[in-house]
Amino acid sequence: MAHPCMSCGACCATFRVSLHWSEADPELGGGVPEALTERLDAHRLAMRGTWEKQPRCVALDADIGRYSRCTIHPVRPSVCREVDASWEYGVVSAQCDKARAVHGLRALTPQDWPAQA
Repeated sequence: MAHPCMSCGACCATFRVSLHWSEADPELGGGVPEALTERLDAHRLAMRGTWEKQPRCVALDADIGRYSRCTIHPVRPSVCREVDASWEYGVVSAQCDKARAVHGLRALTPQDWPAQA
């Protein structure tokens, strides 16, 4: 079974993705491509497209609910790494559930994770 996020992408098209500027500074070990960000304030950047009225991350390659991939997955911002899919680790993720609902997708359940079913 494919990971449910591979056919979702809702979180990347629902929330603003803000990150500390150092995550886009290669001299400090940051790997997020700076060209894909925009400045929020003196300390934070946002992934382009996520600060819009209808957010959609510039790094998202997806048809929401059908297929999804992050074009910078290995170097994605830390906040993206911290969002778990609901029930992936045995608990509900409010962010996952909210994003899926915004896009008309049903919430994930424990049955979506065969090892936990």
